[in-house]
Amino acid sequence: MVQRDRREVEKANLTDKRYPIKGMNVWTPYGWKIMQAIDRHIREGFDATDHQEVCFPLLIPEDQFAKEKEHIKGFDAEVFWVTHAGLNPLDVKLLLRPTSETAMYPIFSLWVRSHADLPLKTYQIVNTFRYETKQTRAFIRVREIHFFESHTCHADFEDAERQVREDYDILEELASKWCIPYRLLKRTEWDKFPGANYTVGVDTLLPSGRSLQLGSIHQYKENFSRPYEIKYEDEKGEHRYVHQTTFGMSERLVGAVVAIHGDDKGLVLPPDIATNQVVVIPVLAKGETEKVSNAARALRDELKAAGVRVHIDERDVRPGVKYYDWELKGVPLRLELGMRDIEKGKVTFVRRDTGEKSLKDRARLVEEVRSMLALIAHDMLARASKEMASGIATVDSLEGLPEKMIRTGWCGGEDCGHEIENRSERNILGTPVEKDEFDGKCVVCGKPTKTPVYLARAM
Repeated sequence: MVQRDRREVEKANLTDKRYPIKGMNVWTPYGWKIMQAIDRHIREGFDATDHQEVCFPLLIPEDQFAKEKEHIKGFDAEVFWVTHAGLNPLDVKLLLRPTSETAMYPIFSLWVRSHADLPLKTYQIVNTFRYETKQTRAFIRVREIHFFESHTCHADFEDAERQVREDYDILEELASKWCIPYRLLKRTEWDKFPGANYTVGVDTLLPSGRSLQLGSIHQYKENFSRPYEIKYEDEKGEHRYVHQTTFGMSERLVGAVVAIHGDDKGLVLPPDIATNQVVVIPVLAKGETEKVSNAARALRDELKAAGVRVHIDERDVRPGVKYYDWELKGVPLRLELGMRDIEKGKVTFVRRDTGEKSLKDRARLVEEVRSMLALIAHDMLARASKEMASGIATVDSLEGLPEKMIRTGWCGGEDCGHEIENRSERNILGTPVEKDEFDGKCVVCGKPTKTPVYLARAM
């Protein structure tokens, strides 16, 4: 499955891994357009909830990075250091941001002064850098990461909790556009983000049976505002530390789309992120070439005017070659138009996700295309959700575990948690945030529990 995913990425030309620094890949035009579509959705979701986009510098001074000891402890093995400017050693070492808390929060302490400045809701889409020591893999494990991160400040814990719930709502809407199913799982104390009060992972399941963390949402309480002196004056004139949250996702979203939806023919792209939602293939016949070509172009123009992302393939190659190429690239809907179609007032629709063919009325073209794209998106998410559900096994023993995401009982104790991981040879992903009925026993100590825990081999 992993090899197939890699072939899809390479054949569809989503990225070029030949850049001379391992794990720092080149975004090709086709892959970058997919990533930009995802970025556009993220911007729309966060702009609509009163977040403001910012862009902070790449370099972070070592003294600012060191202010939050738990944070540097979590990242000190992964950072890239800048020690010289030309031939001159720097007085203060600089590092490339692995994430942006320590870059943004010294400035937040200047932006936040009174309760009127709250809540402060920001986000940025930038590149982050982490020295990945495991085998690199396009979109999944890289050293230069295309990264979204929101950072918010709130007057109290309750308002920060409201922000976390809003993040869940934003994520639900975004993931539906990308046709990606997921679970919200609260990480263990030993696996939470450095400096967080708690961390919620956004986990999906790949066809290989391995889990992939798409992102994470963090409740910081005052853990960062205290070392960075982010305080506000309340209505009574008292100075209080803000409570903070963050939400991060990365280019792993592209990797998830490839792995979850791809098949032996190549990519299968959700309509909302496809560079071309529709490709038009004129099926030419001797003596009727101009008539078919003109009809296909008119079809293209009508869809384009209606806001559909459409491309017409007029290359001088056989139709079968065109079908192969566009299936490889994952275009959701192919429209074939030949003389027979024109004479009948029809257009042949071919779905990329199922291969299903159907004849639609040419007179209702735009309506039929929009309806079909919506149906494709609905079916892709439903199919992926069903496959994820079937890839989760509930067990009451750690013996003979299937190659799936495992759901079992856990008392919540750290000793039992470590034993679960050791015996299963899997990572505990966490406990469900959303309602998840369970009535069982801890798989290690046997204590009754109403809370399941999820574990998997992680990518």
